Amino acid sequence: MATLKTLVAADVRLGMFIHGFEGSWWEHPFWRTRFLLTDPDDLQKLRAFRGGVIVDLGRSQELICEATASEESGAGAAAQDETMLAHTANREAKQAAASFPAEQARAAALVAGALDTVRDTFDDVRLGRAVAHEKVAALVDDISGQLDRNASALLRVLQLKSKHQYTYLHSVAVCTLMVNLARHLKMDDEAVRTLGLAGLLHDVGKMAIPHVVLDKPGRLSAEELELVRTHPEAGVALLRADASLPNLAMEVCLHHHERWDGTGYPHGLEGDAISLPARMGAICDVYDALTSNRSYKEAWRPARALGAMWSWDGHFDRELLFQFMRSISLYPPGLVVRLASGRLALILDNGGRATRTRLLLFYSLVEGRAIAPTTVVLSGEAGSDSVTGFVREQDVAVPIPNIDLYPPMTALA
Repeated sequence: MATLKTLVAADVRLGMFIHGFEGSWWEHPFWRTRFLLTDPDDLQKLRAFRGGVIVDLGRSQELICEATASEESGAGAAAQDETMLAHTANREAKQAAASFPAEQARAAALVAGALDTVRDTFDDVRLGRAVAHEKVAALVDDISGQLDRNASALLRVLQLKSKHQYTYLHSVAVCTLMVNLARHLKMDDEAVRTLGLAGLLHDVGKMAIPHVVLDKPGRLSAEELELVRTHPEAGVALLRADASLPNLAMEVCLHHHERWDGTGYPHGLEGDAISLPARMGAICDVYDALTSNRSYKEAWRPARALGAMWSWDGHFDRELLFQFMRSISLYPPGLVVRLASGRLALILDNGGRATRTRLLLFYSLVEGRAIAPTTVVLSGEAGSDSVTGFVREQDVAVPIPNIDLYPPMTALA
């Protein structure tokens, strides 16, 4: 059972487990609501918060689970903070050693709970009730925690959604991908938190579309397609009933089907006229749709989905799509990339794990010349070579090797 105590921000110390904040979750300085406080920068941000901070003493580190730390000061508090950081580093090292099946089970439990949260949230919006912000915030926090522990486990579980769960778990998946991409882009905490909420609510307008249309196994008629295309505006109409929701959530809901070349809907926006959050939503929405089983199609493998998305000229902001690929460490075969080592390489495949991308080195930017084609596998370890950018084929100064000469790698687990 949780042992909760409300403190003023000045009395909070590193090593305390933050359970929540008094007041609206939009007002506190974090996109998470429950987390172990280990980062000195987070402590400084929290000190500026004027509301009450709810601490779970039972989940806090041993050295500070007594009452408050208000009597501590100066060098003593600093030494304690350093000790807490050391304890946390050891704990995180042990967590990193956890087996993938265990993390996948943890992710499956999270997704099962998320299904109920999203279903309840959609019902609240549909019935004109205010969104349960604390419940949604806790879900976004849990998603972020799982991304920290093992992002691949969570993304794999989300791809296994059934056809009957699609509408709700698609929203959980888009939330997860939005949070992951926002963190990759180094957005601030408030933006990450709000984008997570936007991902959860982006398709809420589908509550106004009959299930017989949404789940139709065959091609939609012109009239049915036109009806489905009303869901962004229907969603915004529902969200506006809750004045506490941020405008960004409504922006993503309304414009996640706009296209870079102006052929999207509902307003035919083009290029930079589409906001960055809406462009992010468009990519996350389509990627999850392609990699999920639907009533009318089987799921595509992630690399195939990314290859198709990359080939749809004018559909997405291409620079942002590439950053999305980097955020999930997965690239489509045939893409020419630039490496941190100053070489160009051709993506061959991704093995069975996203961190084991296999590619073919063929050009040195440093030396300005072709090099003997060499197959390498990116380890994903800190300090190793990594993908930093993409190169258009027409801008490559030498012939690009034929990918068909290098058979796919199938041995990796």
